[in-house]
Amino acid sequence: MVDVTVESVNTQEHALILDEFLEIGTPAHATYDRPPNPDMLDFARAGAAVGGTSATLEKTRALAEYFRSLDDDDLRRAAVFMTGRPFGPSKRSTLGLGWSALSKVVGAISGRDDDELQLLFRKHSDLGDWAGEALEARTEYGDVPLDEVEKTLEAIRTARGAAKAAPLERLLRRLHPEAARFVVKIISGEMRIGLSEGLVEAAVAEAFGQPVTKVKGVHLITGDIGETAVRIKHGLIETSEVTLFQPIRFMLASPVETAAEPFGRMGAEKVWTEEKYDGVRCQLHHADGRVELFSRDLKETTSAFPELAENATRLGHAVLFDGEVLAHRDGRVLRFFELQHRLGRKQVTAELRREVPVVLVIFDLLYLDGRSLLDEPLEERRRLLEGLRVEHPFLLARLEEATSPSDLERIFADTRERGHEGLMVKDPASPYTPGRRGLAWLKLKRPLATLDVVVTAVEWGHGKRKGVLSDYTFAVNDTATSRLVNVGKAYTGLTDAEIAEMTKRFLSITVDDRGWSRMVKPEVVLEVAFDSIQHSSRHASGYALRFPRIVRIRDDKPVDEIDTLERVAELYERYFGANTAEKLSEVAET
Repeated sequence: MVDVTVESVNTQEHALILDEFLEIGTPAHATYDRPPNPDMLDFARAGAAVGGTSATLEKTRALAEYFRSLDDDDLRRAAVFMTGRPFGPSKRSTLGLGWSALSKVVGAISGRDDDELQLLFRKHSDLGDWAGEALEARTEYGDVPLDEVEKTLEAIRTARGAAKAAPLERLLRRLHPEAARFVVKIISGEMRIGLSEGLVEAAVAEAFGQPVTKVKGVHLITGDIGETAVRIKHGLIETSEVTLFQPIRFMLASPVETAAEPFGRMGAEKVWTEEKYDGVRCQLHHADGRVELFSRDLKETTSAFPELAENATRLGHAVLFDGEVLAHRDGRVLRFFELQHRLGRKQVTAELRREVPVVLVIFDLLYLDGRSLLDEPLEERRRLLEGLRVEHPFLLARLEEATSPSDLERIFADTRERGHEGLMVKDPASPYTPGRRGLAWLKLKRPLATLDVVVTAVEWGHGKRKGVLSDYTFAVNDTATSRLVNVGKAYTGLTDAEIAEMTKRFLSITVDDRGWSRMVKPEVVLEVAFDSIQHSSRHASGYALRFPRIVRIRDDKPVDEIDTLERVAELYERYFGANTAEKLSEVAET
C-alpha cells in the first residue's frame, strides 16, 4: 500500500505521486496523458494515506485536507465513496452487480488464469486489493474525474443482466491500477482502510471548522454523508428540521436485561411501554397524495407494501410516521418468516397480498402538516398521533405506563403471553434523536441476551443437510479496529425452507470457495441467542458463544448496526466473569 500524505494539488505533486505509484508496478512503456485534475487518482491517493496509518488523527487530517480541495459536487461524491458506497442513501439506488460478474471483468482484463487469481485473492481477502494487484501492468494507467466514475456507476445500475459488465470494463481498462483498486472497493462496498463513517464525519468537521457533534447532528437528519458534507461546508448546521421524502435515521434503543434497569437509567418515576414487534422497521412519508416508505437502512420499500401506500393517501395530513410493518391477519400477528415473502420485492402480486396481508403499527409521529416534531416530547408526539385517528391497515402501538419494576415485570409477562418478544421502554419526556442509541429508549428482551451478528463463512451440511449450506460462522464489529471478528458458529434455528433459500443466497455472495467451506460477503445479519460466553483462543475476538442458535434472519438490519465486541465483553464480564455462579443465580432470580 502506498503511504502518502495529502497536500494541495499542483503539477509537481502530480509527478511525485506518479513516482510513488510507479513503485507498485507501473510498466515502463505506460504513457501518462493525465487530465488537468486527476480526480480518481487523487481519491486513491487520499484513500492510500488513510489506509497507510493506524493513527486516527492522521487519518482524519489526511481526509480533511482532501475534502477541502473539492468543489461541492465532488465533495458530495467523495464523501459517499469514502464510506464504501457507490450511491448516497438519498438516491435510493443499488448497483445490482454481483461479485461473480465483478471478478469476471477483472479476470478478463488481467489475462490471468483462475488459479493465479484465486491465489491472489487468498493473499488479500479483499476484492479491491485483489483487483489492484491483478490489474498491475494490464491497464492504460490513466485517470478520470469523479463525475465520470459516478456516471459509470449509474450506467451499471441501469443496465440489465450481463450488460452491466461493459461499462465497468471500459472504466477499469482506462484506470491506473491504484485508482481501479478503489473503484472496486467502492463497488464491493468494502473500503477496508480503517475508515469508519464516524471518521468520515470527523474529517468533514475538521475540513470545514465545525464541531463533530454538529456534523453528526446534520448527518442524523439527512442520512446521507455526501449531503451532510456539503451542508457543513456552507455552515448549514440546523439539525431539527425534517424534509419529507428524505429519510432520516431511526432512533435506536439500548438493551436491558432486568425490569429495574429502565428506572435507574432514565431516572424517571414513570416509563411508557410498547410491545416489541417481530416485524420490520418502517418510515412512512406522505404529502399531497405522494407516499414513500423506507426501511431501517433507509432504502425505499414502497413497492413491497402497496396496500400501505394506497391507504396512506387517505390520511388527510402531511406526515412522517415511525413504525413497524407486521404480517397480520384477523387481528393476529403472523410469523416473521411469513413477512419475509414480502421483503425485497419490486412487485407484489394480488395473491401474495391475500396470503400475507400487512399492517403498519405506528409508534411515533415525526412531522405533521409542515411542522417538525423531533424536539417535541414523546407525550406530545403521541397526543398528536392519537388525534389523527388512523384506520386499518394503520394501527397505533399498544401503550402502557409503568411506575415500578414490578409493574414492568407484569407488563412484560403479559406481552410475552401475547406472543411478542419483549418490551420497548420509553421516557415520555424524551425528544426523538435520529440514529442515536441512548437511554431514552430501552428494549427489554429475554432470554438473557441475543446478539445481532453478520455471517462471514458458511459450510456444507452433513447427513440430512447434505447439499445445503447450513453451518454459519458469524462475527461482531470490533469498533477499535473497524474489523469484523468471529465469535461463533450456529447451525440450528432455521427451517429447511429457510436453509434452502439461504444456500442460494450464500452461493451468490461467495468470495472464496474453499471446497467444504466458503467465505462470503458479510451482508447477512442474524439474531442469535446463546447459553453463555467463554474466552476463546480460536477466535480473534477472544470470545466464543456457547450453544448459539439462530433466532431469525435480520434482513431489515444493516451490517453497520450489528452488535459490537464491546457488547460481547460487557455481557461476559457481567454474567460469566468473576463470581459467575453468583451472577447466574441473580439472573435466574430476575
